[in-house]
Amino acid sequence: MATDYDAPRQHAGDDEKAEALPELKAQRNTNTNASNLIDEDESALADSYELPGADLSGEELSVMVLPAQANEFTCASCFLVRHRSQIARERDGQLYCADCEG
Repeated sequence: MATDYDAPRQHAGDDEKAEALPELKAQRNTNTNASNLIDEDESALADSYELPGADLSGEELSVMVLPAQANEFTCASCFLVRHRSQIARERDGQLYCADCEG
């Protein structure tokens, strides 16, 4: 017998599902409200938690950036500034450090 897969299917339990739908929606609403309360409590807890020694609000951080020195190079692979003694390879004018080549 040929089956038409495009035709809508009717099952015996469709009436029961239609009756249970309002009950499921009510349960979902109560569960959503409970989960929102939990999230608010967790966020309040996270705001009140401070790491020891982590109060840097009064600190002003400043770093002096120096240009590359004559005895330094920037690796073309990891982009770290290295001492020239760590040059492992030069290819097409690009320098590579020993860590990237090793």
